[in-house]
Order: sequence, then C-alpha cells, then structure tokens
Amino acid sequence: MKLVIVVPCYNEEEVLSETTSRLSAVIQRMVEEGRITEGQILYVDDGSRDKTWSLVESLSTAYACVSGLKLAHNVGHQQTLWAGLEWAAVHADAAVSIDADLQDDVEAIPLMVDCFNKGIDIVFGVRKERKTDTFFKKHTAQAFYRLIRGLGGDIVYNHADFRLMSKRTLQALVSFPERNLFLRGMVSSLGYPSAIVYYNRSPRFAGESKYPFSKMLSFALDGITSFSVRPLRYITYLGLVFILIALLAIVYGICSFVEGTAIPGWTSLLVSLWFIGGAILLACGIIGEYVGKIYKEVKRRPRYFVEKTILPKEKN
Repeated sequence: MKLVIVVPCYNEEEVLSETTSRLSAVIQRMVEEGRITEGQILYVDDGSRDKTWSLVESLSTAYACVSGLKLAHNVGHQQTLWAGLEWAAVHADAAVSIDADLQDDVEAIPLMVDCFNKGIDIVFGVRKERKTDTFFKKHTAQAFYRLIRGLGGDIVYNHADFRLMSKRTLQALVSFPERNLFLRGMVSSLGYPSAIVYYNRSPRFAGESKYPFSKMLSFALDGITSFSVRPLRYITYLGLVFILIALLAIVYGICSFVEGTAIPGWTSLLVSLWFIGGAILLACGIIGEYVGKIYKEVKRRPRYFVEKTILPKEKN
C-alpha cells in the first residue's frame, strides 16, 4: 500500500525541517513493520512569501520521501489541501492530510493506517481535549461545531483536517464540482465506512498561527453557508414574526384610537425602525453571502495553478 502524507504549507520555514524529520521517521517505521509498502510526503506550498519552497527543494534532496507542489498564487488552506488530495487520488492508495505545525500527533498516523488495513475508508483524527487552546478559541470552536450540527451539517466534533482517506474516497471527493470548499463537511458526507482515532494536540512547534480571528470567522461562514440553507429559511420565519408583530401593533393602535388614549410619541417608532431596519440589513447580508457563493460557482474558474513540482519520478 502506497501512502501519501499531504501537508499544506504557508510560510512554514521555521517548522518544516522538524516536520520532515518526524514524518519520515514514521514512514520508515511503518515500512519496516509492514504496515505500508511505500510512503511519500507531499508538501503543497500555498504561495509562501518566506523560504518555504526553497527549503522543500533542499529537503527533497536529503530525504527520498519528500516531494512538493508549489502553487502559483495563495489560494487558501482548503484549496491548497485540495490540490494535494487531488494529486494523491491518482498516485496513492491512501492519503493522510496533516498541517505542518506539528500540533497534530504524527504518532496517530500508524493507527489510522491500521484502520485502513482493516477495510476502513476514512479515519478521522479527533482531539481528546482542548487544553492547548485559549478560553476564547475553545468556546468559540465548540459553539461552531454545535451551530453546524444544529443547522443540519454532518461534521465530526473536534475534528479539523487531520484524517486518512482511501483511494476511492479521494476519487469521490475530487469529483465534487464546487469551488467553495469546506472539507470537514464534504468528507463526512461521503458516507464510506469510517472510524475515529483520538490523539492529544500539542502547542505549535514554532512560528505563528495562520488562522487569525478574521480567517476563522470567514471559515465558519463558509462552513455554515456551504452545507445549510436554514439561515435563508430563518429569514422567512423572521419575516412572519415581524408581520405578526405589525398586526398586533395595528390592532393595539386602533383600539387605543377608539378609546381616545392614543398618545403620539416618537420613542416606539424610533425603536421599531432601528430594529426592523437592522433585521432587514442582516437578512440582506445572509442572502448576499449565498448569492456571492453562487457568483463564484458559476464562473467555474480553476481552483489553483501549479508553478513548480518536485515529484518522485523526477528524482529517479
């Protein structure tokens, strides 16, 4: 069985040497133990501005198992990961996706391979706990998973993008035509036999997180709008509630007028205008988010372009 470990990279020069050392050691051990016949590390450089790609080139000469794809432009984590998985769908029997920062436990990979050898197609790497997260990140992440599930999305709790996928699940995944990617939900929706491997997440080995709050918020919006139309339905419900409130206000106004107790005032009118105006703007924003995604999909632009490659056949 040939295994490819797909590692998306963006400005990861500080961790790449250590990442290669640990992953290559795991590959060598799995080959020696007969878990796999061949292993490959595929670094996918997402248009890094530092020395990430030159480091990949030097590592490819020092380690026979290291290969790389350099994308011509920064396209984001999900698209970069897609590029690696698309390559693995053709050249491997299974692929493991893992970030370069060494927060995910590389020692969980042999356990994933064991599940694959037992006939499991998808193995999710799931965090046991969130001790390394800040209070804010921990609770916002938990709220995000609950929200996605509440909106009908099929997502594994505490699972990011650390997983193993078989060749047939990779081929099924890359057949998805959409450009707005939320891989956590897409993989879960495939429906093939799956299992979970639990692991402890470590602090980042070096460097800075590539997911500041703004990107996390954007990622959350992509996840919600990619797998649920319930926000659009809730707008309809909200409109019905406002109509009901308006009818009650009309009845109250008529009764007050008939009884002669109507007092002209601007407070209630002002509050109503601000509240309803804000609700309308919120509704327009939600609808606009979906319309924007439709706009991106119908253009059908390529997800990425590969500028340079370092592949196994080039080193033979």
